[in-house]
Amino acid sequence: MATTGKHLFTTLEADGTLTVALENVTFDDPTGSQVLVRMDAAPINPSDLAILVGGADMENAEYSQGKFVAKMPEQANAGSTARHGLKLPAGNEGAGTVIAAGDSDAAQALKGQRVSCVPGNAYSQYCIADAGMCLPLGEHSAEEGASAFVNPMTALGFAENAKADGQDAILHTVGASNLGQMLTRICQEDGIELVNIVRKSDQVDLLKDLGAEHVVNSSNEDFMDQLTAAIRDTGAFYGFDPVGGGKLVDTAFEAMERVAIERMTEYSRYGSNRQKRMFIYGRLDTGATILTPSYGFGWTLSGWLLFPFLQSVGQEATERMRRRVRDSLTTTFASHYKERVTLDEMLTKDAVMDYRTMRTGEKYLVNPWG
Repeated sequence: MATTGKHLFTTLEADGTLTVALENVTFDDPTGSQVLVRMDAAPINPSDLAILVGGADMENAEYSQGKFVAKMPEQANAGSTARHGLKLPAGNEGAGTVIAAGDSDAAQALKGQRVSCVPGNAYSQYCIADAGMCLPLGEHSAEEGASAFVNPMTALGFAENAKADGQDAILHTVGASNLGQMLTRICQEDGIELVNIVRKSDQVDLLKDLGAEHVVNSSNEDFMDQLTAAIRDTGAFYGFDPVGGGKLVDTAFEAMERVAIERMTEYSRYGSNRQKRMFIYGRLDTGATILTPSYGFGWTLSGWLLFPFLQSVGQEATERMRRRVRDSLTTTFASHYKERVTLDEMLTKDAVMDYRTMRTGEKYLVNPWG
């Protein structure tokens, strides 16, 4: 029996017009390994914002109930030609209750259970998800399980990546974020040294209260000296950055090189041979990534995305990671929210202008039913 509910879509036209609106959608009964989930909670992650608002002019957008229409600047629109004219769903992850299931054993086993899921269309009252991408939540609430995938699995992925590359220390450039707090706890549990970069003194206090040892404040005048000292103490020549634009990666490389040069026994005009590696896993700053010739040639800058990483490690490792998330959902992998909004409220100007800034520790949670 078909089910009808509100569903959010985002469309970018060739002329740069961005329309994000709610529509009533009828969902067919799930088949095979599919399940139909009545969604109860879905976070607005930075990874969702690219498709929701991108670089659009939200200050001067037209807002109405359940809809906004904005203009995308020419440069940003030119970089999005592949999605022109496509009506796309949004919302990477969320949680709710399985109300119908396909005929596969995996799908039938989830019927009636509360699950977290990664459907890619979580900003909806209902969604179709694959049973293999659902995590039974047991006694955990939908709010507790809404962010059980993207941030927890990304933070775990950083630790797994570091171990696989023979690293025992990590540098993270946005340490006080929800993900950063998870990474702090993971590294403590796994015996990995961690250098956290933050921007404010209260963020230093936040991480220190979590037991973090190496927290450096980029707003301090002696930031570079602090960062160099932390890398010297930990050996963190391997880091992750969600900012992307600007010189934060460059700064990390420069501090790593300072430590590497201290340990050189002979001078080289090419700098140190110590391999330094940074991964960009987001674009909080959509500007250019600026690198300067100040740290030799022993460095690598790569992109890092969760789903390609999970494909590379395989199903067994992925399931092991997901079990760890489920078992520590309200401790190591707990998420916190600044505001809770309905589907209609998430499209109002006040809400959009607030959550699009992506301020540390100020995540929004969407309740599709109000």
